[in-house]
Amino acid sequence: MAPRRPDKKSKRSGKGAVSRGAAAAGGSSSKPVAPQVLVKAAEYQLQEGNAQDAATLAQKALEGSSPGSDDALSALNFLGQISLELGDFDAARAYLLRAVAIDEDGTKDESMGGGPEKFLTLAQLSEDGGQDSVGWFEKGAAALKARIQTLESAKGNNSKRTEEQELVLEELRKKLAMTLCSVAEVYMTDLSWEEDAEQRCEALTTEATMVAPDFAETWQTLANVRISQSRFDDAKAALNRSLELWKDLPPEDPSVPAFPSRVGLARLLMEVEMEQEAIEVLERLVGEDDQSVEVWYLGGWSLYVMGEKQKDNKAEEDWKASWISSRVWLNQCLHLYKLQDYEDERLGEHAGELLAAIAKELGEAPAGKEEDDDDDGDWEDEESDEEMQE
Repeated sequence: MAPRRPDKKSKRSGKGAVSRGAAAAGGSSSKPVAPQVLVKAAEYQLQEGNAQDAATLAQKALEGSSPGSDDALSALNFLGQISLELGDFDAARAYLLRAVAIDEDGTKDESMGGGPEKFLTLAQLSEDGGQDSVGWFEKGAAALKARIQTLESAKGNNSKRTEEQELVLEELRKKLAMTLCSVAEVYMTDLSWEEDAEQRCEALTTEATMVAPDFAETWQTLANVRISQSRFDDAKAALNRSLELWKDLPPEDPSVPAFPSRVGLARLLMEVEMEQEAIEVLERLVGEDDQSVEVWYLGGWSLYVMGEKQKDNKAEEDWKASWISSRVWLNQCLHLYKLQDYEDERLGEHAGELLAAIAKELGEAPAGKEEDDDDDGDWEDEESDEEMQE
């Protein structure tokens, strides 16, 4: 949960001001520039893709700020964000820890670098993980709950919240639910040995589904917990609930989970033997990004498992069709695997093993038949490679 990029409206409405701020920071004016102007200029530079220039401006803003001030908080928070953009996680952690010292409870205004985001980012940047990550997540959750409570009690003269307040409240609830799910995931991994890990996971996921019942990822996390408890029917019910919330929506709808989340969903569906649903999720993912090695691999594996079941049920034509499709997916997986120099060796080995098992039953794929789709994919990639070389 890295901090959000600055609002792009500043790129339009404040372009002149931030450009002047950047120019002044560069030494064209002897008059001191206000730290907030420098931060705005840094935001603009980051939006333009000039991360190093943004870092320089933000550093000047920090140097011109009084220690412990709101200006310092804003500069530190932004320097943490820029460091994340540059991949310098140690620097990001150091800046955000200094920001926490100024805004310990996340009660300061977000426009000044306050709020819960720095806690949530530190949870993900934690070198120790485990309880340290949980501690930061809990600080973030507490800040989110305080903001939600404030908004829930804020009503106009007609005893109703404004539409804008409702939208902000919905986003805060989703973020809180995601934070609670993140804590549950820590207890399912790093802290799984804790005596109360299962009880904590239960409480966290239950709260998450109550806070944001229309947020697909909460039901996905609940399904993960149910799988760990070997409660597979309950896991299937939770996964179906998650799918129903977005499967008929267009890709651009904000309710559709992020690409990586849906890849994780496909894996969970496979774990509870919902291969058909997994294939439907993966087909949609391929339509959005056909360069994901993992998605092609999972699709091929799902089709292979589906074919195995059909074979056991003596459905000869069905299992052959499933395995022919599986071969197309797995061949494309290995093609991209080599093209991208993919690092997961076990994935490549398993894809090869599945293809060998299919070849043992069906023989090698006849050229120019069911592999046509795969060949087309190769041709497109080769064309792309030639264009890049040119």
